[in-house]
Amino acid sequence: MEKKSVSLEGKKVIMVPYMEAHVPKYHEWMQDPALLQATGSEPLTLDQEFQMQLSWSQDPRKQTFIVLDKEMVVGDFIHGDPHVEAMIGDVNLYMNDLDDPHMAEIEIMIAEPKSRGKGLGNECVLIMMAFAVENLEICVFRAKIGESNGTSLALFKKLGFKETSYSEIFKEVTLELQVTKPKQEELLHLMGSVLTHA
Repeated sequence: MEKKSVSLEGKKVIMVPYMEAHVPKYHEWMQDPALLQATGSEPLTLDQEFQMQLSWSQDPRKQTFIVLDKEMVVGDFIHGDPHVEAMIGDVNLYMNDLDDPHMAEIEIMIAEPKSRGKGLGNECVLIMMAFAVENLEICVFRAKIGESNGTSLALFKKLGFKETSYSEIFKEVTLELQVTKPKQEELLHLMGSVLTHA
């Protein structure tokens, strides 16, 4: 599967490929113990973060976008420009289930506290799902969320995800969404109103 470099522009957010220029700010976010816990991440050195960015950008089974708040973009948006000033989080898709190539795990992180509670995460998840349905033939989405992360659990449930299992060891809830025909049409319709910059 050839990995394309695209940016996706919705009403409130622009999702751009995770670039080297984003790493220092991303690394800064990941110094926050609350974000590490919410994302189930280990603290990395800046050097390790640069290595991670490079491996993710080359891995065809991962789609990683940095989320920009459109209101914070300085000047005109240009695809290929990292627009670090507008970074507020990231959204990821992992296609790691070798038994089911049509299943993907989805993650969202709005790292900037001032950008939470504005519906930006909701829009990011919908755009990512629409992109995955149209371009990657994904028809099942899975989200694994720590039980203490009430905001994320509420977001995914609102989008129609259903709880399928709970891990006592990891204190983590797994939710899934099967893309039905009406849901697929809804997502493809949404994709029609998303500007794709390549």
